[in-house]
Amino acid sequence: MPALHDTQPRLLLRQLGPAALTRQAIDPVVAIATLVVSVLWFEGRFDGTYLILALLVFSMTYPNSLARDASGSAALMRDVITGWLAIVVLLTLVGWVSGTLGAFDQRAILAWIVATPPLLFAAHRLTPVILPWLLATEGLQRTAVIAGANETGCRLAERIGASPLLGIRVAGFFDDRAAGRNDEAMSGSSTLGSLGRLAEYVKAHRIDLIYIALPMASQPRILRLLEELHDTTASIYFAPDIHLIDLIQARVDTVGGLPVIAVCESPFYGASGLIKRVSDIVLASAILALVSPLMLAVAIGVKLSSPGPVLFQQRRYGLDGREIVVYKFRTMRVLEDGNVIRQATRDDPRVTRFGVFLRACSLDELPQFINVLQGRMSVVGPRPHAIAHNEMYRKLIRRYMIRHKVKPGITGLAQVNGLRGETSSLDSMQMRIEYDLAYLRSWSLLLDLQIVLKTIFVVLRQQNAY
Repeated sequence: MPALHDTQPRLLLRQLGPAALTRQAIDPVVAIATLVVSVLWFEGRFDGTYLILALLVFSMTYPNSLARDASGSAALMRDVITGWLAIVVLLTLVGWVSGTLGAFDQRAILAWIVATPPLLFAAHRLTPVILPWLLATEGLQRTAVIAGANETGCRLAERIGASPLLGIRVAGFFDDRAAGRNDEAMSGSSTLGSLGRLAEYVKAHRIDLIYIALPMASQPRILRLLEELHDTTASIYFAPDIHLIDLIQARVDTVGGLPVIAVCESPFYGASGLIKRVSDIVLASAILALVSPLMLAVAIGVKLSSPGPVLFQQRRYGLDGREIVVYKFRTMRVLEDGNVIRQATRDDPRVTRFGVFLRACSLDELPQFINVLQGRMSVVGPRPHAIAHNEMYRKLIRRYMIRHKVKPGITGLAQVNGLRGETSSLDSMQMRIEYDLAYLRSWSLLLDLQIVLKTIFVVLRQQNAY
């Protein structure tokens, strides 16, 4: 699972040093090396057909990692397996559409599919242990200092210290404030002197990286500092206090040559939006074709089980907070869509006996694939809440409405991480929103496929489904 609050370090620490490049290359190197060995073992030669396959694998695994900073061996293995299955499914679809599945030796491909996940797991476990030692031994570890003993500087130092694969050591801070007050805030890191001594220290100690974490209000001081640092060979990075804001898909852009920073943007910008829409249409069409007989049987069951319509239509907020109508198979004896809506709870008397079964198996959600084809929803995204719930929670939870920067989904990152069904407390809704925002920060086609695969296991466990 992606870290819930990892936007700032990704923006601040995006250095392509040896450690970062190695981390980005773990997945493609392991996957392609395993493919080469499997093919050579069974066929004895690696021809152009397999080279194309290797290029496809590289494009799907670089630079994003299949295992998104999972904590613990079980979580890491789960993320590796679901990520690898997502790639296999995508490659199979490409091979089926292009008619090239028969061009590969089935023994070699099967061996490759089975052997890659455990090797990926081992690589992700060993790299954080071996790489920092190797970098230090080869003299490739870089030394950094931070100008600004403030909250931004502290957080930056903590993230660097918690990310050994960056290959960066923070020597200390420079700040014009009282040394005693700074030391209390640094949690063990030392204040090396005032900002006026920074340039001299950098030249004397061969510092590689300088992070300027001063408040944006300190513009004259920053300009003076930059002028003094021009006589050094250190790389300089600006980490302004804007990063105390929770950034969503932040990026630097220009408007008529004037640099601007996108603080909150949809991940589906440009080509990514096209990829997302095409994948939605393909997935929704395939699923509807497979489950259409089941949907007919469910519709008959709903009609026979209790009086009322087969489909329940409810107003929800869609993309950019615009109102949409979402379809579900009716599971209750009531049709609530007003200003006050009570969430379904365990043993809720409003739910029919057939509705209990539909909710447990998530079959009541199947008509929403029609919403996907209509363009109102996506297969994967933040789950849509009733308008009454939106209006209540937007006043209670900070950044709640940011989740509407994308289309709502049939399943989402929160649902595959145990936050499915009733949100009985404000804390549980807060955690669901955190997962929704993490999805916006970290979206990729592979992440969508991982969530779809994980949803199958969640549905089979029937967790929090009532």
